[in-house]
Parts: sequence; C-alpha cells; structure tokens
Amino acid sequence: MKRMISLTGLALAGVLLAENPLLTVYGAEAPMLTAGVTAAAPVETPTITNKVPSAGVSFAISNYLIEGNELAVQIAAEQEEARIAENDIPEVASEYSDIAIAQVDNYVNVRSDSNTDSEVVGKLYNNSAATVLETTENGWYRIKSGNVDGYVKCEYVVTGNEELARKVSTRYAEVNTVTLNVRTEPSVDAPIMTQVPLGDDLVVLDESMDGWVLVSAEGGQGYVSLDWVILRTEFVQAESKAEEEARLAKEEEERRAAAAAASSARRKSAASSGSNNGGQASYSAPTSSNGQAVVNYASQFVGNPYVYGGTSLTSGADCSGFVMSVYAAFGISLPHSSSAMRSCGYGVDLASAQPGDIVCYSGHVGIYVGNGSIVHASTPSSGITYSNVNYRSPICVRRIF
Repeated sequence: MKRMISLTGLALAGVLLAENPLLTVYGAEAPMLTAGVTAAAPVETPTITNKVPSAGVSFAISNYLIEGNELAVQIAAEQEEARIAENDIPEVASEYSDIAIAQVDNYVNVRSDSNTDSEVVGKLYNNSAATVLETTENGWYRIKSGNVDGYVKCEYVVTGNEELARKVSTRYAEVNTVTLNVRTEPSVDAPIMTQVPLGDDLVVLDESMDGWVLVSAEGGQGYVSLDWVILRTEFVQAESKAEEEARLAKEEEERRAAAAAASSARRKSAASSGSNNGGQASYSAPTSSNGQAVVNYASQFVGNPYVYGGTSLTSGADCSGFVMSVYAAFGISLPHSSSAMRSCGYGVDLASAQPGDIVCYSGHVGIYVGNGSIVHASTPSSGITYSNVNYRSPICVRRIF
C-alpha cells in the first residue's frame, strides 16, 4: 500500500512539473524559442519566502505529494469497499452439497473403517442419505446417517446431485398450532378445505409464495400459513446394526401379540344379529387375526360419517381415528395421528401391499383393501369410503399383521 501511495504522489508531482515551466528551471522561466524569432528577455522569478528557489520548489512538490498521498488513500479505501461489496460476498452452499445418496439394489454396508474387512456397523438402503464427513485416499467416504457413523465405498453412493437429493427427500410442514386450517387459496379469507391437528405433518409441494406454502392434505392440495408450521427436509437414513436387531425383534413381538389379541377378542365377543333398539345397523366382531380380517371389519363402516377428531366407527371418525379404532378391535393400540402411524409396524413397498396394511399419505391415512384400493375416513362430504390407493401419492405402507 505504501509503495502504491508513493508512486501516486510521484506521478502527481510529475504532472506538476510537466505543466508548470516555472518549476522546471527552479524559479526561472525557460526561454521559448521559435524558429526565426529572437528569444524574449527572461521573466522575473516569482518571489519565494525563503529566498531559495529550489527550496520553494521542493516545498511545493512536497505539498503535492502529501495531497496526492491523501487522495490515493481515499481512492484505495473506496476501491477496497467496492471489492468487498461486489466480490467478497460469501456464497451460500446448497443444503444438499454434502449429501450422499445410496444407489444400490438393496443396501450398502456401512463399516467401522475404510476397508471391506472391518466390522459392519449399519446399512444404508437404496435412496437413503448420509452426510459426507470426509473422503479417504482409497476410495471411501466417512459418513454420518442417523445413528450410524462409518465408511462406505464411494462407488455405491452419489454426491453433489441436488436433483436426486430433492427427489429422494421429503419436505414437510409440521403443524405447531392446536388446529391448522388448510385453505383453498393462500389467504386467510379463503374457504377452509380441511383441518390438521397439532404435530401432524403435511408434504410441501410449493414454497415459492410469500408467507404461504402449498401442501398435500386430506381432500387434496391446499395452502397453509408459514406462521403455523415448521418446515424441514427429511431423508431416509441408515439403520444401525443394533437398530436392525431391535426392529426385527419388535416386529415379531407385535405379530405374536396381534394374533393373541385377535384370538381373545373372538372368544369374548358374540356376533350380533338384527338391528338394535335405535334402528342402527349391527356390526360383526373380528373373527380372525390377519390383514383380510381387518379389511372385512373396516368395510362394515363404509357410509358412516367423517368427523374431525372423532374416533367412533359409527357416529364419526377422522382418518387416523378410523384406522386406530379398527385396529383397536383386534387388540392393537395405534396413535391417533396420521404422521405417527408412519412408524407403526414395519414398512413394505406399495407394490407388495397386502389387505390390512396401513397406507400413509401427507396428513392422511387409510387401510389397504387390495386390488389397488383403500378404505378410509376421507372427508366430511364423502365420509368413510373406498378410494384408489394412488388417488394421492402414498408416503409409506406399514404392516401390522
């Protein structure tokens, strides 16, 4: 910086000397000769206070240098501010830049070290995601996914692919108010399409609007205010060795408990015939403990009303209340929450769905009937009814029996 300022000052001084002939001869104007013209008499030198012409010139040059330096400092400071403002703004990395997505037939082993001889500490299933912590020199990534921290071979995962990361992830809007209104338009004056309870999740379809997001909800697509939801991105994560063992043990226990509960229910319940005194239809109790029995029992209530927050199969239930109450007849306790049901039982592919499986959607849930259909408490206008399983995009399928 000092060198630049000095050079700037010298340049200004050079301009001064070039444009002021009086200074070039130390106080005496140089005769100007023109061809064929006699030189004029010298002009008197301007008075300088210290009577020393060269000293006066040096003083003048010094002043020019000082002023030049000050100007150079000011210009340099302005240029530095402009550089910082225009070029030094840090780039915000994509939230997907360090995400690795497994692209395998089933799963890739996550190991304790970067070699195939090390212990398997977990599994990263196809389209599951992990955060890349480091890259080794021998072609492995150290990753963190869920409770799994270990190594996977680079060839089995894809990194830096934001399009793929968005495709395999789900953007959720979690309800943080007692009852969230889902509206037909992004306005508080728009009609309410449906309502969602505290803690439930809705899949976000579009968040480009100011203050609102478009979500998939019971009854179709609607809008919710950002004031009453918390947005987050979720990936399917790795499963640790301990988690896999616990899951398998729990699934076996649940299957045995369900079979025992259904057997007990059959012994204690008596089939009802005819109509009761209120003129209402009668319903048969479960007669077996399998998925088809769940469908047979649930189908008896088709045509009954939908009631938000309800759990009655006869006088009205909402989607999760319907599924919860159906399974309660088999001795199975399920939460009254469509999002919480995504963790019940164990997961299966939609292509492998069987009668009785729970099909989970964004803010909704139903029971798979078979042949591509579900039975569910749909909307206040349609009540408990049948629908095509793909009438909306399922998030997951959970099997209880």
